[in-house]
Formats: sequence, C-alpha cells, structure tokens
Amino acid sequence: MISEEGIYPNSVILTTILPVLGDVKALKLGKEVHAHVLKMKNYLEQPFVHSGLIDLYCKCGDMISGRRVFYGSKQRNAISWTALMSGYAANGRFDQALRSIVWMQQEGFKPDVVTIATVLPVCAELRAIKQGKEIHCYALKNLFLPNVSLVTSLMVMYSKCGVPEYPVRLFDRLEQRNVKAWTAMIDCYVENGDLRAGIEVFRSMLLSKHRPDSVTMGRVLTVCSDLKALKLGKELHGHILKKEFESIPFVSAKIIKMYGQCGDLRSANFSFDAVVVKGSLTWTAIIEAYGYNGRFRDAINCFEQMVSRGFTPNTFTFTAVLSICSQAGLADEAYRFFNLMLRMYNLHPSEEHYSLVIELLNRFGRVEEAQRLEVMSSSSSLQT
Repeated sequence: MISEEGIYPNSVILTTILPVLGDVKALKLGKEVHAHVLKMKNYLEQPFVHSGLIDLYCKCGDMISGRRVFYGSKQRNAISWTALMSGYAANGRFDQALRSIVWMQQEGFKPDVVTIATVLPVCAELRAIKQGKEIHCYALKNLFLPNVSLVTSLMVMYSKCGVPEYPVRLFDRLEQRNVKAWTAMIDCYVENGDLRAGIEVFRSMLLSKHRPDSVTMGRVLTVCSDLKALKLGKELHGHILKKEFESIPFVSAKIIKMYGQCGDLRSANFSFDAVVVKGSLTWTAIIEAYGYNGRFRDAINCFEQMVSRGFTPNTFTFTAVLSICSQAGLADEAYRFFNLMLRMYNLHPSEEHYSLVIELLNRFGRVEEAQRLEVMSSSSSLQT
C-alpha cells in the first residue's frame, strides 16, 4: 500500500499517521507502516516514530507487539516509556503501568509532565494513594505545578482514593481554573457522597467566567436525579437547550433519566420524543424512566418497540430491562430477553445479568432452568 505509487513517507509524516492508525484500530495497515520503518533503519531510532509504533500497537490491543517494539530499541527515553505506560493503562494493566515509572527511573530517565499526567489516572484506578502522593511530591520538586491539567488529575486521584479534603485545597489554590477543574471538583463531592456540596460548586461555576460544558451538565443532571431535584433539573435543561447540548446522546439520555427519577414521566417522554437521532442510550433511558415509576409493562413494551424498530440494545439496556422484569415478577419475559441477548445480539452476560434471571426463576420455582444458568455463569467466569 505504502509504495504502490512510489510515495515513501518520511519521519514527519510517520509521526502524524501513526496516532491516527492507532485511534481507528487499523492494525493491518499499521503493520505495513512498521515494515516500512524497519526498511528505513534510522527511522526506528527517532523517538517519536518509536513511541508512535508502541502507541499504535497498544491502542490496537496488541501489547505483545508494543512491548517488542519498545524493548527492541536501544534508544529508549522518557517518550517511549510514557507510550508503553499509556498502553498498559489503556489495556487495563494498571499494575504494570505504575511499575513502569519506577523502571524508567532505574534506566536513568526522569518522568516529564506528560509521564506524570499519564500515571496519575493509573494511581486513581488502583486507589494507590501512597504512590499518588509520591508523584505529587515529585511534580512539586520539579516545578511541574501549578499546571491546570496536572492539578485536575491530582484532584481526581485524591477523590477516588477517598481523601476529599486534598482536592478542595488544590482547587482553592488553583488560580487558572478551567471547565475540567470545575467538573473535577463537582465530581469529588459527588463521589464522596456530598451531593449538595457538588451542586453549590456548580452554582459557583455559573457565577465564574467558565461556562459548563456537556460533561459538566451530564454530571450535575445525575446529581439532580439522585436528589430528586426536579426544579434544578429543569433549570439545567434550559441551559442545555440554549447551548444546544441536547443533540449529544449521553446528555439527552441524562435528561430523560433525570425526569424519570424525579417522577415527571410526561417530561421524560417529551424529551425522548424531541430527540431526532435516537440510539441505545436514549432508548435505555426511557425504558429506565418507566421502570422508576412502576410502569413495568410500558417499559417492556418500550424495549420491544426499540428492537422492532431496528435499534440495537447494549448490555446496559439488558441490565435495565432484566431489572424491570425482576421487579415486576415477569419470569417468562426475563428468560426470553436473556436468550435474546445471547443468541440474537451475541452479548456476553455479566454477573448481574445472570443473577437477576437466576433469582427470578428460583422465585417462581423454576429450579432446573435456574441451575442451568448457574452452570453457564460458572463456566463463563472461568473463561474470563
């Protein structure tokens, strides 16, 4: 492909196309580019080409090839170490990602700002507060702070580790705030159970020069749902309409769920009907809205309407509909939907999917069917 027209990409072009190939998971084409790089021997020793190849393979889920490229070069540096670290994190190998920051220093490379920004979310995922604090100290010693992106990552890390007072201090001292920092502060309070404080931060944000984006709006809509704060939810809906965020699928789904959880099914239906391009998120939201209000049969009908109109339910849709069947005592429907999930949509049921159906079957004395599902669940968990 690369040389068909006699065009050979140079290192600048390679550093541009490699991230794109990774983003679209174009592994086959990426391997062709890699073969070209190997022919041009000096290219592989260029830091951004080397790290670009590591990044490509890791984004495509091929960690073996990513590691082979990394360890196959004698010119490793902070850039390639960070690419490998990012790859480990993207593939759920958080322990190895965190250990990589130690290994790179043992090889004599100092983590830079990008490395620190890469490893802080790993600490958050692992709830590794000790290492997070060490990285925080390192960032201070190396004058990486105040950097709004790093401060925001630190806030998220401390929040997920259950230490909400640290994010508050970091946020209060941050002069150059941005929307992400404000959203992180809202998240901090919400994650640690202080929903009303999260709302107060949002109100303060509205008085600042920073306007909430779609992500912030989605977060606060969830808080409104949990608090049953219909009045504030309607205010947010008004802001969303002004900013034209309602066309974003996850935002429209949050609006529908908020109305549903606040008991305003009429507004939930109105919001659902107003969505021009519907998808699994919005359909799942309206199914849940019916469920929140005890309209179980309407929720089931809505799910069947979704399927009949050619929309594809995802695992979250099936969680919602199976939960509704469980609440309503609809064992036949639950069993049918579970089989639909497996056979028509080839979805891998989670532990929650299995437990919902098994409990329901046992409740109605359908012990043999429940036992069959228990065996399936056990073999499925062994395979994973």
